Amino acid sequence: MIFDIDGTLIDSNDAHARAWVEAFAENGITVAYEAVRRAIGMGGDKLMPLVAGIEEDSPQGKQIATRRGEIFQQVWLPRLRPFPRTRELIKRLHDDGFTLAVATSAKDEELDPLLKTAGVDDLIPTRTSSDDADRSKPDPDIVKAALERTGCPHELSVMIGDTPYDVEAARGAGIRVIAFECGGWSREDLKGATAVYRGAAELLEQYSASILLPTVAKAEA
Repeated sequence: MIFDIDGTLIDSNDAHARAWVEAFAENGITVAYEAVRRAIGMGGDKLMPLVAGIEEDSPQGKQIATRRGEIFQQVWLPRLRPFPRTRELIKRLHDDGFTLAVATSAKDEELDPLLKTAGVDDLIPTRTSSDDADRSKPDPDIVKAALERTGCPHELSVMIGDTPYDVEAARGAGIRVIAFECGGWSREDLKGATAVYRGAAELLEQYSASILLPTVAKAEA
């Protein structure tokens, strides 16, 4: 089971968007919040050229990306909270024998604080970030890195995410994907997912009828 974090486990997509907008503004660049918000879920290598025409690895891009990280961790991270029943869902998956991993567009230094905020840092040992891939979502590189680290076969692997970029990345990696609407994307936006739920709480409520139980049965067989 491969998880996205932002917008999936914790309510942080708006915070990331605001941190980006402020970092751009401090560097004299005005970008529309709505455009940035629609790009959350991509890594900076995709987001910056899309919303501002700036390459992440340029001197200006590096400065903006660094400042974005500082603003997010100092201003927004302390305010964030997990979505309802997030730990309960992950504990259920853990107890059912799933190998748990993270595949996120966040930077390495943000991973531990985000997972602690979600209340699941003790349950998810395998972690891949944008630093482990040449290309961020919607390219499948991060998901493929997580699959390689877990050693799990594709047919027994599922990703849970909240953006169209998660859906595209999972499908590109050849695995099924469950999408959550709690990150702010609509069911229509998330088409292509194997199943769509409002969030962790709804998936828990419908767990016995979900695609997860057949996966457990196949693994046990």
